[in-house]
Amino acid sequence: MFTQFFGNYLLSRQLVSPEHLSDALQAIRSSRPRLGTLAIDAGLLTAAQVEKAHSEQQRVDKLIGDVMTDMGYISKEQVDKLLMSQPASHLALGQALVDSGYMTTSQFEQALSEYKSDNAITDADFLSGSDASDRRLVRNFYNFGSMNGSSGYMTGYVSLLFKNLIRFIGGDFTPMDAHALMGVLSNYAAKRLEGGLSVTAAVDADASAIIEFASRFTGERITDADEYTLSCVSDFIDLQDCLFAENIYSSNGIRLRTVPNSFDISELSDACVIPVYFSFGTVNFIISM
Repeated sequence: MFTQFFGNYLLSRQLVSPEHLSDALQAIRSSRPRLGTLAIDAGLLTAAQVEKAHSEQQRVDKLIGDVMTDMGYISKEQVDKLLMSQPASHLALGQALVDSGYMTTSQFEQALSEYKSDNAITDADFLSGSDASDRRLVRNFYNFGSMNGSSGYMTGYVSLLFKNLIRFIGGDFTPMDAHALMGVLSNYAAKRLEGGLSVTAAVDADASAIIEFASRFTGERITDADEYTLSCVSDFIDLQDCLFAENIYSSNGIRLRTVPNSFDISELSDACVIPVYFSFGTVNFIISM
């Protein structure tokens, strides 16, 4: 997640253009093998085992390596060895920017150093991916402090959202500054959680972006922004909400339940919009809590 926020830092400092950052993010997504692929290549797992592990990951808020370990497919030491063969994603981003001529090596090194200093980030933070580190990054970037006592829950929801985007859609995105909802939604899907806390979440994007988002989530080749496509996006929100509800119950004892077919667009009148700039377009996550 640090890599994605670092991309925003590069944009905000005008060190790269949105187009150049998009090119670099797409390059590392295309060239950086995922853990399951590395495990298959090393002869440690079968394709069927990797598929089962990815299915299980949709039920639990865990890294795929931890899921594989819990399922008894692979040892922690083997996971660590496979991860060491992957370049850190922020370094892969830097290499892509340098290889494309968008930045020099010295410019990237200086930007990375300044980013770490400005945000009190250590090298361990970049690599750990711990919940505490991720929440701190989200809390420092967004101002959820005026949300009538819900800022902590909002931070947790957004932190989990970004982790799920990386896990199930791809890491080739940059979070952008949040803003209030304005205008009419175009292609959107929405869901609601109720209980000790009320959460309404929607995903909105133009047709091409919503098609690619749904295609990545399902692994299918989707070509139209139709009802089925939006139902696939709704499934992503369901996954996000179920994992959030599980986390809230585990940490606070608060029970939440999904409410089917009860969404009213007026419920988003006070919503926070978090645009996420993917290499294939901008996807807006609209959250009311």
